[in-house]
Amino acid sequence: MGIIATNFNEQIELLKSRGMELDYSEEKVKEFLLDIGYYRLGFYWNPFEIDNKHNFQKGTKFSDIIKLYYLDVDLRNLLSRYINRIEINFRAKIIYYVSNKFKGSPTWFFDPAIMMASFVSQPEKYYNSKFISNNKPIKMHHRKYINDKYAPAWKTLEFFTFGTILTIYQNIKDEGIKGRISNVYGVRDVKKFINLMSNTLLIRNLCAHGDIMFDFRAPKGLSVIPDITFNKGDRNSLDASIKVILYFLGKISINRQNDLEKELQVLFDKFNKNENLKKIIKEKINYLDI
Repeated sequence: MGIIATNFNEQIELLKSRGMELDYSEEKVKEFLLDIGYYRLGFYWNPFEIDNKHNFQKGTKFSDIIKLYYLDVDLRNLLSRYINRIEINFRAKIIYYVSNKFKGSPTWFFDPAIMMASFVSQPEKYYNSKFISNNKPIKMHHRKYINDKYAPAWKTLEFFTFGTILTIYQNIKDEGIKGRISNVYGVRDVKKFINLMSNTLLIRNLCAHGDIMFDFRAPKGLSVIPDITFNKGDRNSLDASIKVILYFLGKISINRQNDLEKELQVLFDKFNKNENLKKIIKEKINYLDI
């Protein structure tokens, strides 16, 4: 093989040869390399590279790379916390509205009269022995009601993932009840609602799995609705996704919406005097209020 692993000393010399200013002691740089990893840090020094040989623009400091890395970490943690509020609210709305619409079918989520065949044809994908054993209330339900194939929706859906909850919503046959739920969030068009909620789910998953956030681009442009204005008309940037998250929060709690706006401002303002990071926040994230 032509590619071999490199040690700390080789990695440090390589960074120096490409023009990186190591404004920490070499021991501290080694500590960062072992803590975060050379390859992962590469995603954060990529914006500072000027050619395909990975040389850096003049004045690129290792400390700026570390600051950008921790900006990303803080951003993931912040968004994850607020998206959790949206997830819980969305789950509660589906449980309440659909269960009351179809009172005669407490396990409506696998009822072929209510759900599309593509979903109900593979219940074992979502509801199996592992699912039962991993969730104590579901396990207790089956011990008490030994003849029940599934626990009712108000129990079961509490333990389904955000992704499964959204899949259930998409597979409900009754467009009226889907519209009623999307209207709770001020979105009349169900397809637009699914687009916006799907992107929120994507951001949630990226945060949960430690993905790189600052240069995120949505694979599909976010749907246009009257109450959301995207900076520079960019419907794919991370800022566009943040605006959707803020929109959903505002339909749940104005206080939580305000809290996220304030916390984002505080986070980005930390880098207001660092021109390199300020440029990345404006051009990559598309957050202009800095």
